[in-house]
Amino acid sequence: MIRLLPNLISLARLILAPFILWLIRAGEYERALLFGTIAGASDALDGYLARRLHAESRLGAYLDPIGDKLLLSGAFLVFWLNGVTPWWLTALVFGRDALILLFVAAAMLFTRIRDFAPTVWGKLSTIIQVLTALILLISETRWGPAIQPLVWPAIGATVLGTGWSAIHYAWVAVRMLRGAR
Repeated sequence: MIRLLPNLISLARLILAPFILWLIRAGEYERALLFGTIAGASDALDGYLARRLHAESRLGAYLDPIGDKLLLSGAFLVFWLNGVTPWWLTALVFGRDALILLFVAAAMLFTRIRDFAPTVWGKLSTIIQVLTALILLISETRWGPAIQPLVWPAIGATVLGTGWSAIHYAWVAVRMLRGAR
């Protein structure tokens, strides 16, 4: 039973994500920050527990990134809908993820490639996106004036990190496909 704990935590984050997105959409930014912090802590905790308990699983390998992407991409979408960010930032975040999903789907359908490990640039891009989402979220709270000077530099870092990550994933995909022939 204890070995199921990491997956249960990932599942709880997946269930919590729509609630957090609803809070952001409703302008309840401080409550969203609270629950987002809980979700972020659960992301670190489930990975730690999975390694510590030797409870890594295929289910966890899917639940964790799905929960992360739902929350992160959803946050950028809701920030755009609320007028917090420009549309093109959301398009870039979604475009990169769509590129990755299309490659994975094509590889699963048409090749024998089954290992799709994240790259260092992909991980860095995700970290930058998380920090940007956090800055955007805080910028809409009562603490917003203090963090406002960080908003556009964070958006710029997200554009650079996400753009480079998309280019790098495309390059990796081409190399993987050439090697699968």
